[in-house]
This record gives sequence, structure tokens and C-alpha cells, in this order.
Amino acid sequence: MRLACSDSSGHSGGTVSDGGQVTRMGKLRRALTLVHLLSESAEGLTLDEIASALRINRRTAERLRDTLREEFDIEERLDDRSKRFFIRDRLGRAYTRPSAEEVAALEIEVSARRSQGASHFQHLERLLARVKSGLDDREKLRLAPDLEVLVQRQRSFVPAGPMHITRPEAIGAVQGAILAGSAVEFDYSSDGQSEPKWRRVVPYALLYGPTTYLVGKIVTSNRDPVLFRLDRMLDVRIANHPGIPDPGWNLDEWLSSSFGIWREGHSDIVLRVSAGATERARQWRFHPQQTFEFDGEELIVRFRAGGLREIADHIFTWGGEVRIEAPDELKVVMRERLAMAAATL
Repeated sequence: MRLACSDSSGHSGGTVSDGGQVTRMGKLRRALTLVHLLSESAEGLTLDEIASALRINRRTAERLRDTLREEFDIEERLDDRSKRFFIRDRLGRAYTRPSAEEVAALEIEVSARRSQGASHFQHLERLLARVKSGLDDREKLRLAPDLEVLVQRQRSFVPAGPMHITRPEAIGAVQGAILAGSAVEFDYSSDGQSEPKWRRVVPYALLYGPTTYLVGKIVTSNRDPVLFRLDRMLDVRIANHPGIPDPGWNLDEWLSSSFGIWREGHSDIVLRVSAGATERARQWRFHPQQTFEFDGEELIVRFRAGGLREIADHIFTWGGEVRIEAPDELKVVMRERLAMAAATL
């Protein structure tokens, strides 16, 4: 007599003969079965016992155990000259335990954002501390050797740029206003102003970086959202006034309308890449909505965006391999930037 072995959904997963012998078992089901066996056994299982329970040979049992070690913390103990293997933690912990690579990635990012002066590095730093505090002593000992090497030998590149200090309480006030659906009030010091001016703004978004910006819309204005530097915002507080973004407004779409941080009227940008740089350009992100078109051996790059000065400054980095086809306004800006660059010599 033979019985079909099915899972909870009713799908047949193997064939069982008299005596319960499994004659066919999928690799995934076999691995899941071993996970449960190792986590539910108080004494642990030897390789022979694993092989017997899964109806496989000892060599296959050994390979399966080694495969599971990539995802689970399989421990071993010596019993009468035989090694017994088991998973100490409950299964949920096995899936949520961070790896050395994951902790190192977070630690490296915290270090980079701290050195860059990014205002949100403290949030990442607190997250890192919580991740580490959630590890027990055994997990810390297991991760320590790999974590030390990875942290020493990896870095996030931090380019030259501004370092504007943003007060944590300003970030907290803006985040609180976003969560409360309220406007935010502050005194703002703009370039060329001798005294800060009071503002009441609907907080649309926060942009983090060396300079942190609030994307906000002045409550009494019908204009599109604009940028406010948080390091210039004083006495930031949640206003007793509703402040919810316009329906359908999307941060990613708003960001993609400009080449960089500066915002101005959109222009249809057309750049020509010389033959020697086409392969590099094809792997380059000029703009999220960019399109490529070959013109002989040269490459035409098209996108629509504002921020002509930032586009011109970026073209400098191509060392003459990128030429401006359109618009004429971008050519004017590039001539101005060239004149300013020549004046430094």
C-alpha cells in the first residue's frame, strides 16, 4: 500500500510506502524539514540521524547541513564521540538575526553620513545601537571577527562638499508636523537679508544630505513647493494650522524635474557625447527620464529638467567629451561658467 504525502494546500509532495518511508521528496521540502528537526530537537541530531530521518545518504545530509548554515546558526555538541547539530533559537529569530555584512553596511553608512555632516546620521546611529543591543553575547562573539574586518576594509565615498549643521530639534519638529498633518513655523535667514523673517509652511518632504532641505509650500501662497535650508531655520515649531500636501503630489516626480537642487523653468536638454565616451555615457545616469540615441558613432542624450548651472558644472567633469546641442540658454550659462573658471588661473 502507498499513500500520497501532501501539504496543507493539498498538493502532493512525495510518495510514502508502508512503514512511512518517503521515496520522493523535493529539495525545498527536505531543507525545511531539516530546519524544523534541528530547531525542535533538544539533544540535536547526528549526521546519521539526519540521513535516516530524511531518507538520504550521509554525504547528502552533510551537504544539506552546510547549505543551511548559510542562513541559520547551526550549533554542535560532542556526544559519545559523535557530533550532534541543532538550532538553538526559535525559527523567527533565525530569520531576523542580522549578518555581519548587514551590520557592517549600516555601520559604514553611519560613519559616512557623520563625516559628511548629514543631519539624519543620528537616526541611523541610534538604529545601529539598537541592532547591536539586540544581539546576545553568543551572537556578538560569532559576528565580531567578520564585522571587524568588514568595517576596517569598507567605506562609503564622501566627496568634497558643504557641511551645514542642522539642529536635531529642527528635524524633529518638521517630522512631527509631517506626522500630525500640520504646518510648521520658523524664522528664516535668507541670503542678503539682515534679519530672519517668519514663515508658516506646509511641510511636503525632507531632503537629506550635506545640506538638509525642507520641501515646503508657504501657506498663503499658490506657488509650487520651494526649498528651505534647515540650518537657516530658527525656532522651528509645529503650527496650530493644518498642513497637508496637495493630493497627487509625488516627491520623486518633483525631484526628477530638476537636474540637481536648483529649481527653475524646465528646458529640453540635448547633449552630444563623442565617440570615445559613448560606452561610459550609456552607463551614466544624467537624469531619471534620459533617452539615448546614436548618431553615427556619437551618442545623443535627451532629458527635460531645470538647473542649467548644475548641468553646465557637470559637463565640466567630462573633459570635452560632452557638447551642448540645446538649449541656447545652457550654452550661455556654460560660457559664463567657463569665464569664471578662467578667472581662477
